[in-house]
Amino acid sequence: MEVRIGITQAARDVVLESNESPSAISDQVEKAIASSSLLKLTDDKGRTIVVPGDKIAFVEIGAQAAGRVGFAS
Repeated sequence: MEVRIGITQAARDVVLESNESPSAISDQVEKAIASSSLLKLTDDKGRTIVVPGDKIAFVEIGAQAAGRVGFAS
């Protein structure tokens, strides 16, 4: 699923594909914001993304996208 994180005073959002459940990601985000600690997420390629909890502007957790077949527009 796609996770988009907006960071204060940054022009671009951080976007990653994760294999974790939406509730697990939401719990991690809530804990990071509440305690001003680091949010650590791992994407589907095994890379770790670290964002300071006090710099998070928003987090958008998307639905699991089904694979597309054929020519889609």
